[in-house]
Amino acid sequence: MGAQHPASAALSAPGERTRLVAHFVDGLDGAQLDGALLNLIRHLPAGRYRHAIVCLRERSEYVGELRARGVDVVSLHRREGRDPLLWLRMYRALRALQPDLVHTRNRSGLPAQLVAALAGVRLRVHAEHGREDAAGQGGWILRRLLRPLIGHFIAVSSDLEQWLIDAVGAEPARVSQIANGVDSVQFHPRLGPAAAVGPPGFMQDGAFVIGSSGRMTDAASHVTLVEAFLRLVASPHPAHARLRLLIVGDGPARQECQSLLNRAGAGARAWLPGARSDLPQLLRAMDLFVLPAPSEDRTNAILQAMASGLPVVASAVAGNAELVHAGFTGILVPPLSPELLAAAIADYCRIPDMAARHGARARSQVIARHSMPAMARDYLAVYDTLARGGADPARSDDRSRWDT
Repeated sequence: MGAQHPASAALSAPGERTRLVAHFVDGLDGAQLDGALLNLIRHLPAGRYRHAIVCLRERSEYVGELRARGVDVVSLHRREGRDPLLWLRMYRALRALQPDLVHTRNRSGLPAQLVAALAGVRLRVHAEHGREDAAGQGGWILRRLLRPLIGHFIAVSSDLEQWLIDAVGAEPARVSQIANGVDSVQFHPRLGPAAAVGPPGFMQDGAFVIGSSGRMTDAASHVTLVEAFLRLVASPHPAHARLRLLIVGDGPARQECQSLLNRAGAGARAWLPGARSDLPQLLRAMDLFVLPAPSEDRTNAILQAMASGLPVVASAVAGNAELVHAGFTGILVPPLSPELLAAAIADYCRIPDMAARHGARARSQVIARHSMPAMARDYLAVYDTLARGGADPARSDDRSRWDT
């Protein structure tokens, strides 16, 4: 059983000072994780907490907006390979910022937990946003070693929550599941015909647009989506003549995907525009969203698509299964299976009414369960419970504070 429910968080007492939270991220490059962080900062009450972001690598995007909100952004310029001086730069940054609370995310942020303890930061939170990151490269061993230093764990799915308890050994009372939220005002269904996005001719012939988004890496498995798309366009079924493919995002796999499409003679039926700032509009040009990644660490992309009124076809992994209800809001398929992925896409293409029904249900699910205020309230409860506990909650004699 997790920590106390967020509804127990009380309002700030009159005259209570504003506390500084230092968030550690790999970088501000438009990744889904950083989008979740920005939304959290936007929705937390400014009078209770102020924020600083420490980027292990470079700070490239959003810096202007963040500074306008009073958020300091620090880059540690992490070098490729071994960078022993990173620890010193991290320590100096924390001593300069003097935060009340450090919030790290995923494996890349774990060293900051040790440095924060050495720098005298008493309140420390660590969040896990994806099982692939958590399980890889001996990740559970590092988390077990650092577990005594972490005051509270946050997991974005029940599967990750259970993994933290079973594999890492975190006390159940110190683990909270907080699902990602999505801005359902920014991401909304299209109100009329789809916009004519893409190169000339892309949206013609009553196009049925298969869409995806996110950084294009081998782990994202967009190649699997391209292979499924090519199977469909090679089929003689008349409905498949309407199919178009739109993948929003950049990365090392983008060129490979484009080459596969060009070699098959399907380049004109696909648009891979790279990273874009108009993702909400491009989602409204899609008819179906597909997430072929064999891990569940891209749930923000699913939530954005659902908020946009799209049915979702996704890999059948634990975190995705908590969002995509098979036969109700989408279809789940085994990872790395172009044949089954193509079959799921074909169902929506051939039965447009099913796509509309599932998309409407997906939007309703987001409104009911994944609002930004709900996510912010849950994080606020964790911060408040730690901040008002007095002594370091990582100490064994403070465990009763988290009991329900």
